[in-house]
Amino acid sequence: MTKRVLAIIPARGGSKGLPRKNIISLAGKPLIAWTIEASLRSKYITKTIVSSDDDEIKSVSFDYGAEVIDRPVNLATDEASSESVIKHAVDYLKCNGEEFDIIILLQPTSPLRTTEHIDNAFKMMFDSQAESVISVCDFDNKVLKTFLNDHNGYLTGIVNDEYPFMRRQDLPKVYMPNGAIYIIWTSSFFKNRSLLTVKTLGFIMAKDVSADVDSWSDLDEIEKYSAR
Repeated sequence: MTKRVLAIIPARGGSKGLPRKNIISLAGKPLIAWTIEASLRSKYITKTIVSSDDDEIKSVSFDYGAEVIDRPVNLATDEASSESVIKHAVDYLKCNGEEFDIIILLQPTSPLRTTEHIDNAFKMMFDSQAESVISVCDFDNKVLKTFLNDHNGYLTGIVNDEYPFMRRQDLPKVYMPNGAIYIIWTSSFFKNRSLLTVKTLGFIMAKDVSADVDSWSDLDEIEKYSAR
């Protein structure tokens, strides 16, 4: 049976670091358009929606082929979680008679994430027993050598008290989520209320395509890369 897959692109109007960043121009088209187009070309995604509180973002999204859901004001704040936005979109569509087996969250601030990345992440999940897949990139494992202060103010290893004294080459590899792809079975999402489950695989992406737009300098670097 063909799985019904919902792509949710969260794009609120407010942005303090880079105002109006979701529709700011990147290499000749709005930032959000890169993600919409990648989603629409996926062979697995059934429906692509943009969740937004902003009329201009909704208009641009519609122009590039996405469907749009009005996001409530209380879910368009800095404090609103991705999980709450996902739940709102899924519940809204369910009330309109549409249900989906799988959810994929695609943040518009990851424009270098391609359809190929998306489809390969889906293949990873379908070829495994995973409940979810999160895109990641390699991260410096030196972070495992750091300390925290415990409740008495004494130093304790961030993971354990052995790693701070181990050679870096003996430490395990670590990965940083890059914000580009989050895939999860709908049933697992509502069971766990989280994109991370006990059966989550990491889809590794190269650092040069893991860029996240949060400032003008980020935008400049991504524009240089996309022009190659």
